[in-house]
Amino acid sequence: MKRRLAEHQRKSMIKNYIHRLKTEFENYNAGKFGKDVMSGITVAAVALPLALAFGVSSGADAAAGLITAIIAGFIISAFSGASFQISGPTGAMTAVLITIVSKYKLQGVFIVSMIAGIILLIAGICKLGKIVNIIPSPVVTGFTSGIAIIIALGQIDNFFGTVSRGDTVIEKLTSYGSIGFSPNAQAVITGLIVIAVMVLWPKKWNTKIPSSFIGIIIAALASNILGFDVATVGAIPKTFLPPIRLDIAAIDLKAIPQMISPAITIAALGMIESLLCGASASRMKNESFDADQELIAQGIGNIIIPFFGGVPATAAIARTSVAIKSGCQTRLTGIFHAVGLLLSMFLLSDIMSKLPLSALAGVLIVTAWRMNEWHSIKYIFRNKFKSAAAQFLVTMACTVIFDLTIAIIIGVLLAMIIFVINAITINISLSEAKRANTAEKKPDNDGITLVYVTGIIFFANIEKLKKKLSSLDVKNTLIVSMRGVSGVDMNGALGIIDIISDYSKAGKKIIFCGLQNSVKQMIERVDVSNDIPRDCCYSNTDKAFTEYAEA
Repeated sequence: MKRRLAEHQRKSMIKNYIHRLKTEFENYNAGKFGKDVMSGITVAAVALPLALAFGVSSGADAAAGLITAIIAGFIISAFSGASFQISGPTGAMTAVLITIVSKYKLQGVFIVSMIAGIILLIAGICKLGKIVNIIPSPVVTGFTSGIAIIIALGQIDNFFGTVSRGDTVIEKLTSYGSIGFSPNAQAVITGLIVIAVMVLWPKKWNTKIPSSFIGIIIAALASNILGFDVATVGAIPKTFLPPIRLDIAAIDLKAIPQMISPAITIAALGMIESLLCGASASRMKNESFDADQELIAQGIGNIIIPFFGGVPATAAIARTSVAIKSGCQTRLTGIFHAVGLLLSMFLLSDIMSKLPLSALAGVLIVTAWRMNEWHSIKYIFRNKFKSAAAQFLVTMACTVIFDLTIAIIIGVLLAMIIFVINAITINISLSEAKRANTAEKKPDNDGITLVYVTGIIFFANIEKLKKKLSSLDVKNTLIVSMRGVSGVDMNGALGIIDIISDYSKAGKKIIFCGLQNSVKQMIERVDVSNDIPRDCCYSNTDKAFTEYAEA
């Protein structure tokens, strides 16, 4: 039975994928093909400097970043859950990889990446694409800002031409206190040139010629002409089979268990980045997005990439948005962008090998700044959403101090705790008593007090309700409207019975109105002694007033 179900599910996913392809390429013509080619070239120009920079900053090398972008462009684009997703190495992923590289070396990273790919593939097959929806937006914004901080701080050595020690960003920063901090002025100037170009470059030009591409060219020319002595990218091999790549024979099976945790981290990040990118881009292009198919594509890509010496890839919102704005028609845009990067690798590798690392650092610093969701951050703090601000700040801090997985878990737990606290708050408000179906106030000497209760009544707040109702100056009758009470537990129901008993002993009457069925049923279940008078519950306040007036 299980085998038949799995087979049916597999055929259904393949059928959906084929249907998506048919729909995507329906009425495809030379004009659309031309748009795909041009948008692919534009995206390649954006992706080239980023691929080099992310490759270096991940702890691997520029070639690893380039290979990742190329394979991701071919494979992930082909199997993607949308026509517009552009995948490759990203800043968020490099921030995670820094620690993994230092601990497990590159062979360990390749193994971890492959395991992460398997996890993503299984997640897609099991249709877990919607799981990202449980992560609140302030948490996503927080870890994005945390990653941006890690990326920027991680570029200090390359930008300033210095050397540090340690595995994490914090360890590297603190190491300057013991080994000293001596910036290379030439490296700083080179990095500042890139930052200046990227900041000052007109936005309307950026869609045609990326500012990062121009910034690196100008900085590299200036560094070469002025004879700067700065560290460079180094040799980029013109091959898809570099010496350092995943070697199955070298895998130590005993070490696999300790690699599961970082693999889950990479898979979680790949899932979050890719699905958030797809959800955002689908609104930009007004096109549907298959989250489960995207996870399958990311899984397949990340399983294959390590065999070519690449680092983990995810969908990238910056490159995806450029593709859409450049006229992307189909997934061929992603494939053409990979072709452009492939040609660059074989034709421009000698030039790229001479690019200053400080120039790439400048690109990443600006990229890190732009990664922050400034609109969302300003919205949260300007409107003083305290719970959202707390989620944002805690997640951001945990991302920098710990890692992504812990940060997301803490952020989601905090959001749940805040929600529960807000949800269980019971509100009790007094209102002026009025006769049914009239606007006339009931005379004070009639002795009616009207109270509205909203929220959930349970063990944690029933004492508050009892205390509040017992403190009221009720002359004859208290009417409690409970239409806004969505639920009550056993303790809450018992507390309500106690309140009725207390009012009865005091010679006063209490009437409950608007009880929802679940609330009424719970009260009836706990009232085993039938202590509740039959005339103390009414369907609404109007009926209660009518009955009281007639009494």
